[in-house]
Amino acid sequence: MIRILLALLLALAGTAHAEDVILPPDDFLASAFGGAPPPARTLWVTGELRESAQAILGHPPSSLRVRYWQDSGRSAWILEAIGKESPITAGFVVENGELREAEVLIYRESRGGEIRFPSFLRQFPGLRLDESGLSGHVDNISSATLSVNAMKKMAALALLLASRS
Repeated sequence: MIRILLALLLALAGTAHAEDVILPPDDFLASAFGGAPPPARTLWVTGELRESAQAILGHPPSSLRVRYWQDSGRSAWILEAIGKESPITAGFVVENGELREAEVLIYRESRGGEIRFPSFLRQFPGLRLDESGLSGHVDNISSATLSVNAMKKMAALALLLASRS
């Protein structure tokens, strides 16, 4: 009986995904604005904007409203996208139509966590949105393809949303 319970507990533990808070959202926002962030604003994702967001994501946006923070031409966006099975929460700073910063804030997947490393995230600053998507190439990471794709989609979405805010 004990062996059965132990086997069951081990099986359940193997399927659980921990929530790894890499950078608390409040800390990301404070960093993005060099101190206290400006008050949050809301962007309604409707009409043409919703269609454009759907084209980037490959599915309709999960919400009609997106919160963002903006001050002096700089905006910060905290977005979520599913990697393989669970949401990845990331923060993006956009200024003058260009990504200035990309950070993984909360990672919930069992694989692909390499997207949180600076060596991966350094690929995003300087990217813009063009007719084909992101203006530059983002290298994939072996066994993290879905997480990389989620980050690329969120980066493109942040650029799109910033252009409409």
